[in-house]
Amino acid sequence: MEHISLKLEGQFLRDLERAMKKKSYSTKSEFIREAIRDKIEEIDQKEMLAHIEKIAGKSKRKTSDEDLHRAREKLAKIYEDRFK
Repeated sequence: MEHISLKLEGQFLRDLERAMKKKSYSTKSEFIREAIRDKIEEIDQKEMLAHIEKIAGKSKRKTSDEDLHRAREKLAKIYEDRFK
């Protein structure tokens, strides 16, 4: 595991500690790792939605459930190959 250094301003650090207590995190590292995982997941979800929009299109035509299913299957394959 690689070490990194992080500087936080007083109020930001107090907010972090308050949030840690609410969710029972034992260390700042644990909290920050989870926050980073959540952000990466959010970025991946936005990217996936952009792919869906690109595959399904932005047209005003009705997209059937079948079309959406095919688009999801195609994206699942792309992400499966990408994250193996």
